Amino acid sequence: MRIVAGGSLLALIAWWVAGRSNARGPSTRLPPGIVLLGGTAVLAYQPTFFAGVRLNGVAVGTVVALGAAPAFTGLLEWFVTRRRPSQRWLVATGCAVIGVALLGGMVDRADAGISLVGIAGSLGAALSYAVYALATKRLLEDGTTATTAIGSIFGTAALLGAPLMLFVDLSWLGSTSGLAMVTWLAAVTVALAYVLFAIGLKSLRASTVSTLTLVEPMTACLLGLLLLDERLSTPGWIGLVVLLAGVALLAVPGRRAAPVAARASES
Repeated sequence: MRIVAGGSLLALIAWWVAGRSNARGPSTRLPPGIVLLGGTAVLAYQPTFFAGVRLNGVAVGTVVALGAAPAFTGLLEWFVTRRRPSQRWLVATGCAVIGVALLGGMVDRADAGISLVGIAGSLGAALSYAVYALATKRLLEDGTTATTAIGSIFGTAALLGAPLMLFVDLSWLGSTSGLAMVTWLAAVTVALAYVLFAIGLKSLRASTVSTLTLVEPMTACLLGLLLLDERLSTPGWIGLVVLLAGVALLAVPGRRAAPVAARASES
């Protein structure tokens, strides 16, 4: 329901924005193969991610999924574009992966066992995330606007996911709390979140954006501690600091870029 409702909302927003922009000039043609690939990845992310969270908890499931995503994204980007990741990305992602490994391994839970099926689900979500990020980046590089890129991919995911609603119990949608939850998931966690994500992809490499979004598992871990009574040991807190250090390394602009550019122009 999150993707069917949120994807449909994003598709409507993209249609409305495209209608206004077409009056000012021609629109960019979308490659159907890339859109279908991105939509399939978005849809695949849902069951794999939530399976990992259900089997291993919010903190572990989220940090494994989002912690592995930068590595998958960087490797796929290297394979597809033949552009080797920068040294800064390698160091930052290394710090972030160490951080999420500490977070994922040091969360004390009452049912402490780690499910391998859950880990596989989280890794599947990480791979789906990487494919989606690269598909979106490809559309943006072809001149597609952020709203159109996200709307087309999530609209496709909504169409692919709609038939699955026939096989699940949707009676909870008749309650006020059920409708409120779907509205929140569709409007905030899908529409708003992924438009902002696309804006970031517009000016940054997919591998860089994927590493920056490692703030998400850190946030999920903290919320798990505060709201779900999960516990974090001292090494886990160290993991939070290491993760933040990796994210900060990418977030802070390099200082050498301007002097190098100046010397190049002088020569």
